[in-house]
Amino acid sequence: MKRREFLAGALALGACSPVPSSRAQESVSPEGLAAHARRSGRYFGAAIKSRQLREDPDFTAAIARECDMVVEEYELKRGTTEPKPGKYDFSGADQIIAFAQDHRMRARGHALVWYAAQPPWLEPALKLANSAGRERLMTSYIDVAMPRYAGKISEWDVVNEAIEPNDGRADGMRANSMWMQALGEDYIDIAFHRARETDPRATLFLTDFGLEHDSPRCERRRTAMLKLLDRLMARGVPVDAVGIQGHLKPYKEGFDQARFARFLDDLRGYGLALSVTEFDVADKGGPPNPGKRDGEVAAVAKAFLDVALDNPAMRSILCWGLSDRYSWLSSFKDYKWADGQLSRGLPLDGQMRRKPLWDAIAAAFDAAPPIGRSRA
Repeated sequence: MKRREFLAGALALGACSPVPSSRAQESVSPEGLAAHARRSGRYFGAAIKSRQLREDPDFTAAIARECDMVVEEYELKRGTTEPKPGKYDFSGADQIIAFAQDHRMRARGHALVWYAAQPPWLEPALKLANSAGRERLMTSYIDVAMPRYAGKISEWDVVNEAIEPNDGRADGMRANSMWMQALGEDYIDIAFHRARETDPRATLFLTDFGLEHDSPRCERRRTAMLKLLDRLMARGVPVDAVGIQGHLKPYKEGFDQARFARFLDDLRGYGLALSVTEFDVADKGGPPNPGKRDGEVAAVAKAFLDVALDNPAMRSILCWGLSDRYSWLSSFKDYKWADGQLSRGLPLDGQMRRKPLWDAIAAAFDAAPPIGRSRA
């Protein structure tokens, strides 16, 4: 489906099931998105930074109102927490987890094993180590981070972004990964088994991006993900759930509800739980009028979330941020506006006001069947 056809279809879907305006919602009820999610047994959350909690009381109040789950945007990535070998700084993550505990929120851990955001000392150490030493260099972080938050972090992104068909491997795996180069695909098995041993109660996620759109790029990535799961399941790797990041780019790639629904059904067929773990909508390339663009973004989001939440294995939706004030989309070169305006791809605008995207998320939760049961 071409981009314009997709947008027209998404807008038509929105017209068929209109959602109330956020201004009207706020005048009637102070309920946040988490309350809408809970009605079907699900959770809503967002990625946050400890600095935001310390320095921005309006943002902190918005998180407390809208969310019942949080994830660290970067403060459990190893490049932040282990700047020198064996020397850890969990102060930022500790503040986020304390906030979650104080507000009776669930927390996710992001991420134990990733090819990026690593401390500069790690890759040279890998190259010098023998096989056993390379494995220890990977699992040592699991051994420290997971026990620290056992009982406080209920689910972990154990391996993040393991596939990349553009790297040229026949199996679609990410070749440009220090872990793949050091240990082969077994690094995934080792990480999940170690995580299961370290915190048996935690839900263990395999997460990746580029699984959403109706495009050749995403189709290759979906195929690679399913083939990887075939191999992992055959080897008895304890993957509990798949995290679909959900970074939508409607002005670059189309979306097909039926195709995405089939993929989610395929994932559910492995007996896995599902979550959308980094949801946002890149609005670069949309109409210059912010109001019109907000409407299109909301319609796209509603089309995507209706499919996601119709799947009985889908347990939560987390945005990568909550307010446009702090969106990574406004600084990333591929998505930022040339004139410096904020990207408008999150539920709240830069002044913490609810936008049509907030309405779309609330309406999708309201229409979702209870978790574990699809629509008739």
